[in-house]
Amino acid sequence: MIAGSTILVLEDEAIVGLELEDEIVGAGGIALLVDRIDHALDLAVGSAIDGAILDVNVHGRESYPVADVLLRRGLPFIFATGYGDKLHPERFTTVPTVSKPYSLADIQRALIKAIERPE
Repeated sequence: MIAGSTILVLEDEAIVGLELEDEIVGAGGIALLVDRIDHALDLAVGSAIDGAILDVNVHGRESYPVADVLLRRGLPFIFATGYGDKLHPERFTTVPTVSKPYSLADIQRALIKAIERPE
């Protein structure tokens, strides 16, 4: 899923974001790494992306508005968070969640699951 894909990565922890960016690039993808909700919203609305990895809590704000845009566009995305999936609003119950710390294999499996998830 990652090779040849452009993936939006919303992550406010610099080290985690940079590691994820390196892993995506190493797997043959393009990572659009951002650490602000507003920037992620701009990219989610107007960029040619193939999917997204969203941290849930970004500088004290939830990334659900970005997830809503991705849902409307029909783009696959996952949550990658230290909070697990217990706190997601009901509309995101089918969105795969990867708990930190995670590996690239965890991310790839979750993205594949996101692509296959029922609407």
